[in-house]
Amino acid sequence: MSICKIYFSLFLFLSINFIFSGCLFLIKDFSFIMELTLVSMNSSSIVMTLFIDWMSLIFMSFVLFISSMVIFYSEEYMYGDLNLNRFILLVVMFVLSMMLLIISPNLISILLGWDGLGLVSYCLVIYYQNVKSYNAGMLTALTNRIGDVCLLLSIAWMLNYGSWNFIFYLEYMKNDKIMELISFLIIMAAMTKSAQIPFSSWLPAAMAAPTPVSSLVHSSTLVTAGVYLLIRFNFVFSSTFMMVFLLFASLTMFMSGLGANFEFDLKKIIALSTLSQLGLMMSILALGSYELAFFHLLIHALFKALLFMCAGSIIHSMNNCQDIRYLGNLINQMPITCAYFNICNFSLCGLPFLSGFYSKDLIVEVMSMQILNIFIYLLFYISVGLTVCYSLRLTYYSLVGNFNFISLNCLNESKSYMLKGMSGLIFFVVFSGSLLMWLIFPTCYFICLPLFMKIMTLLMIMIGMYMGYELAKFKISYSLKSLNLLTLSSFFSLMWNMPILSTISINKYPLFLSEIYLKSFDQGWLEYYGSKNLSKNLSFMSMFLQYLSVNHLKIYFMMIIIWISVLIFMF
Repeated sequence: MSICKIYFSLFLFLSINFIFSGCLFLIKDFSFIMELTLVSMNSSSIVMTLFIDWMSLIFMSFVLFISSMVIFYSEEYMYGDLNLNRFILLVVMFVLSMMLLIISPNLISILLGWDGLGLVSYCLVIYYQNVKSYNAGMLTALTNRIGDVCLLLSIAWMLNYGSWNFIFYLEYMKNDKIMELISFLIIMAAMTKSAQIPFSSWLPAAMAAPTPVSSLVHSSTLVTAGVYLLIRFNFVFSSTFMMVFLLFASLTMFMSGLGANFEFDLKKIIALSTLSQLGLMMSILALGSYELAFFHLLIHALFKALLFMCAGSIIHSMNNCQDIRYLGNLINQMPITCAYFNICNFSLCGLPFLSGFYSKDLIVEVMSMQILNIFIYLLFYISVGLTVCYSLRLTYYSLVGNFNFISLNCLNESKSYMLKGMSGLIFFVVFSGSLLMWLIFPTCYFICLPLFMKIMTLLMIMIGMYMGYELAKFKISYSLKSLNLLTLSSFFSLMWNMPILSTISINKYPLFLSEIYLKSFDQGWLEYYGSKNLSKNLSFMSMFLQYLSVNHLKIYFMMIIIWISVLIFMF
């Protein structure tokens, strides 16, 4: 058996076990805390603590299920790669880091999983070794280091308590004003990992990784780690923090939805849609509904993994071309992949009775019932419209019109592993919404809204569809709307200049100062008063003394004359 099949079988088996255990824990309302003593010397011991409840079991099941399908899919996608075994082992390390993070109630073990995710993600982003990948990997790693530092600081601050098991102190932390610092640091850490403003630029850059990695990273592992951490800590945050956090999350959702409408790279559009959905999860979390955030997290993981896998299949068939302007008429060439791709897109939009509808519609309606200002309300609904807008644009570019790819290639649908890997997810993309809703919410949400607010979501979907069609429309003698306003389009597609701010603004001024330091001090005054001038003077003196000591007759007479002159002048 190949390494792909071994890990596929193992992860699938564990996933099935975990989902049934999770259901049992949910029905019985169980939660276990396991303490494993690693080292015990005299009266002190090092204990590893694991926290297992329905939430961690169901999330682990989803992560393992998606990972198994991605590994199965990778066997064909990465076919011919000389380092396939290394790639699969990196993915397995990635999944294990996520497992450690999910079942840890302890900040130290969370940091181990958190750092493991950061390190392995760097290795995976630079997997295709070129300059673009190295830059993207460095941006990803350094941005995530900010979150790691915040976690380290919160570990130091937790020394005020008896242990690092935060789960024991959540109620106390809520009432302790001094401990607001821990909640602030945890929010900062989660914002870096889940790429909220102003740390958003690494997420589209991480698309330099192979597509199976993107499928795993952007659905259930790396980017959701921040959301999961906040779900665990949700009892601690004060209302002030939550309101500020809500603003940042809503702006992230709006910015990424807007940026995706001006992007032409297939994988980057899907990455920006991930960012938009993360903003949605974070904002409903900031409003206090952590169960809804978890519900959307699970559903989003399924359809986003499949969306990336379909995109990978299309890119694979098109000789690694990712520009959506070269797509078109794919429905005739790749019918099953296109069907899966569009089902995922509709689920992402929240089309009624697909899985995404159950979570997105509920989130938006619960938000509408809160007492909030008009700014947040409009940001939410415009973001819902923008999601439909870029999804329809993507569908339009891929399905409508002629096949625009220049090369005379033979487009054919993958018959084996890639298609089977995608088929394993499609059932859950369609049905998981209702299944999880019956499972997670034993009592229904009661939504009481006036008619206009009730149909507002549907209205925004319709407007979004029209806008997406208008933005994407192409035919002879028709100029694209986005090209008419090129400066504005560049600004939006660059995520409000965030990649520039994340790279040049951090590099430029330190480099400028270092140049001044180098020229003025290191190669300037320090050289003059330091080693170089000193050695120059010493060598001059030594040469002079050496010249005096060669015993020339003329030097001897000259010194006698000087000596006599000195004596005469003195007396």
